[in-house]
Amino acid sequence: VDPAVERERVLPVVRALAAAGAVVSIDTMNASTALAAVEAGARIVNDVTALGGDPDSLDVVAQSGVAAILMHMRGDPATMQSAPAYDDVVGEVEAFLVTRLAEAEAAGIPRARLAIDPGIGFGKTLEHNLLLLRATRRLKHIGAPVVVGVSRKSLIARLSKGEPPKQRLAGSLAAALAALARGADILRVHDVAATIQAIAVWRAIEQGDAR
Repeated sequence: VDPAVERERVLPVVRALAAAGAVVSIDTMNASTALAAVEAGARIVNDVTALGGDPDSLDVVAQSGVAAILMHMRGDPATMQSAPAYDDVVGEVEAFLVTRLAEAEAAGIPRARLAIDPGIGFGKTLEHNLLLLRATRRLKHIGAPVVVGVSRKSLIARLSKGEPPKQRLAGSLAAALAALARGADILRVHDVAATIQAIAVWRAIEQGDAR
């Protein structure tokens, strides 16, 4: 999407949510959109290119003082699922995230403002995704909060009966809890209330955190 069209679509939503007191994350690969969204009240930049797709993105985040999520993606959104291949998917994703964290810090973004995302479903096969989810705890050793976004993704349908996205809640909850059990810090989900309920029950059983 052209950055001007992107801004036209998202800025009114960012302004309204920020005015209502929400912590808003802007999902964009474009530095101009990120800057405009921050000026409109966004406090997190979530970039599927790990702030590498636009040469100005690192500076926007560094100078604005907001947080950022650095995600791994093989290829680009148009090509990422065209036969993705890795020799060692976990090792390669880990190395990429380590490098991008270092580059972000060198650009003036403190590590305390950064999180990492292995990019489930972004340039990965089903097996790649499963390997990365199983390796969540290993990724935590990189030294930044780990974000996992698996809600309603196609891997859930492939592991089940091919359900359409809105019928993938049960699988999304199972994946979310599996990620939490392996140390995930942040979950990106569609069904917030259902996920909160599932986490509350899981924590009470697994960690004795009953409320």
